[in-house]
Amino acid sequence: MSILITGGTGKLGKELAGVFPSALTPDRNELDITDRKSVFDYVKSKRPDMIIHTAAFTDVARSESEPEIAWKTNVTGTENLVDACVAHAPSVRFVYISTACVFDGVKGMFTESDLPHPKNFYSLTKLLGEFVVKKMPVHTIVRTNFVVKEPWPYQRAFTDRYGTYLFAEDVARGIKEMVESGISGTVHLAGDKRMSMFELAKITTPGIQPMTLKDYKGPSLTVDMSLGTDRWKRYRISA
Repeated sequence: MSILITGGTGKLGKELAGVFPSALTPDRNELDITDRKSVFDYVKSKRPDMIIHTAAFTDVARSESEPEIAWKTNVTGTENLVDACVAHAPSVRFVYISTACVFDGVKGMFTESDLPHPKNFYSLTKLLGEFVVKKMPVHTIVRTNFVVKEPWPYQRAFTDRYGTYLFAEDVARGIKEMVESGISGTVHLAGDKRMSMFELAKITTPGIQPMTLKDYKGPSLTVDMSLGTDRWKRYRISA
């Protein structure tokens, strides 16, 4: 089976390339999802059996200050891929990596049947991407929340912002299991423990300093990103 991973040089894309070693993982020079002709030409040439779409603009602050960039990547880029598949690979299985941030972050432990309510522009674009992907006859929308297993990139981490976090390598393995199972529709890929960002950061950076949302100034954030699931199993975060 021919598999195309978009965003193959990104955090999750690199881990997915490890579990799907024969997959196509083009860089942006080979496949720019914001360039409609590039996308159509690439899909027509390769005609993949499955696409795992991880490419995204994920900077929350820049999505507010430069919304056209987030829209062009997360919405238009996804439309380009879907439209190219409809034209040249209509039977492709389309796996779209979404985010726990499509919810309002109030109650937490959101399941697949809960109503999305994005808190910021980035989250809105990812939710709109979900609707675009639903045009594909065979699709899986994977909502998840992950970081790479490396030192925390900031000096501090929130003690009052929560998620059912996993590392990118855990999510890659979970996606492989989902693909092998044939599950379709919207599904949550989540850790089995609700924890704060501070607890998450301490796994890789024991000396991380705490902060709270009172210390934060910026766009609205999804406070509780924890996910439950009625459709899939939950995973233990790797040590």
